[in-house]
Amino acid sequence: MKHYDLSRREFLEKTTTAAGGALLAPLALGAEQSASRRTAVDEVTLGKTGLKLSRLGIGTGTNSGEVQRALGQEAFTRLIRHAYDRGIRYIDTAQTYRTHPLIRQAIKGLPREKLFIQTKMPGVPKDPMQVLDRYRLELGVDYIDSVLSHYATTHNWPEERRRVMDALAEAKEKKIIRAKGVSCHGLPALTRATQVDWVDVHLVRFNPQGRHVDGPTYEWNAHGYETTMPEVITQVKAMRAKGRGIIGMKLLGNGDFKAPGDREKSIRFGMQSGLLDAVAIGFATPAEVDEAIERIDRALAES
Repeated sequence: MKHYDLSRREFLEKTTTAAGGALLAPLALGAEQSASRRTAVDEVTLGKTGLKLSRLGIGTGTNSGEVQRALGQEAFTRLIRHAYDRGIRYIDTAQTYRTHPLIRQAIKGLPREKLFIQTKMPGVPKDPMQVLDRYRLELGVDYIDSVLSHYATTHNWPEERRRVMDALAEAKEKKIIRAKGVSCHGLPALTRATQVDWVDVHLVRFNPQGRHVDGPTYEWNAHGYETTMPEVITQVKAMRAKGRGIIGMKLLGNGDFKAPGDREKSIRFGMQSGLLDAVAIGFATPAEVDEAIERIDRALAES
């Protein structure tokens, strides 16, 4: 497998080649294709949690969910059903996205056991268990696969959010949730998260262009090689060594990557880094889902 320490020249040459005229060409799926080829919709294991989810997840929080809410229920449901029909089983949401009710309607009739639903709890509510009950009601589910403490920014987040951490641990014991973790925004929080054994799942900002990621983006070593997100990569490698589940977010720069070449570059980097179990990408149309699947499949086939 190719890893993140490609030389700058090698990486740019591969990205430029793939980002040419054939960017959106479908993969050649001949009869000779190996059955073991990895794809965007493979069922993968989330670290040592033992939980299964599709490698690609559909995010519902673009611009804090504004993009998905603007679709309205009918179009949102079509989007979720299209993703499901393509093999995507992981749905990513959060309280602050205000998309729980949309998801509830969109997943009606789908087999609950085949879905992986992750949501996030912001701040430090007075009664986190009551909040979890509300989430389950809003989502129309008996349990939630993964719940994260949302938007941690400080090194002291475990002390500041102890009430939430204790509640999520209790909820996991009671099988109200199946995994717990943290979504970090900032290197101090991310570095501390690596050290906290309570964490089952990390949601990490991850793209090679340095858009909405944690810490400096570029570093040159003595050999002239470019290491992207050096601090983030160091932390993610440490997380992986501890068996944590690792999901990449902001792979498309929070929707900032309008140029196809930028999307190709970032997806290629994420898939070929060897550091992520899965990724969550915010979509607004079925065509965006299809494009991401094509790009991920292509990147995996070349790794």
